[in-house]
Amino acid sequence: MEKNWSLLEELVKYTVPELCDGMETYRIMDWQIKPWVGRPRIAGYALTVEVPAGESGIVPDAICAAKKGDVIVIAGKGDCRLSYWGDHRSLCAGKQGAVGVIVDGAFRDLEGCEEEGFPVFARALTCRSAGKAKTGAIGVPVECGGVTVCPGDLIVADVNGICVLKEEEVPAILTRTRNKIRSQAYTRQEMERTGKVIPRILPVPEPEKQP
Repeated sequence: MEKNWSLLEELVKYTVPELCDGMETYRIMDWQIKPWVGRPRIAGYALTVEVPAGESGIVPDAICAAKKGDVIVIAGKGDCRLSYWGDHRSLCAGKQGAVGVIVDGAFRDLEGCEEEGFPVFARALTCRSAGKAKTGAIGVPVECGGVTVCPGDLIVADVNGICVLKEEEVPAILTRTRNKIRSQAYTRQEMERTGKVIPRILPVPEPEKQP
């Protein structure tokens, strides 16, 4: 799949809440899936991995399939009793050019993952390794964090949460996002100008038409 690099560069400028302000249909993963390695903001294309609960033997194959700009999305069914990811997988995924991993479940090797610096979003941290059965599928629609993620969907993730976007919707989302940001900036200016507290965001006035 051809990646739109300029689109990724644009998306990563905005926080997930700002993008949410531009969405008409929310596709937001469960709040329990958080960044564990650093405080990154990432934007990339979903490389989906369907795994049975407790099994991660197919994940190395997904890492081998990963390309620059991919976000590996592991649909681990929310199972946090064992880990679907660890420091060696972070090392390998980074070398493949992936920009991060999202795990609907747990990961391990926090110190090693921090050393690698590869962004890891997960529900929990644990020490037990998952099973190694090579069952599951790569590049299929999955349910991750309560959201359906299809191969090639756009993922934006930061400390606030994770959103899933359809590429064809992004131009309209960005337009609404930028409008909200402009309205917030205008409201701050009005507070400074008037000395009044304005808790509701004001719309930016339309420019006056010249006679």
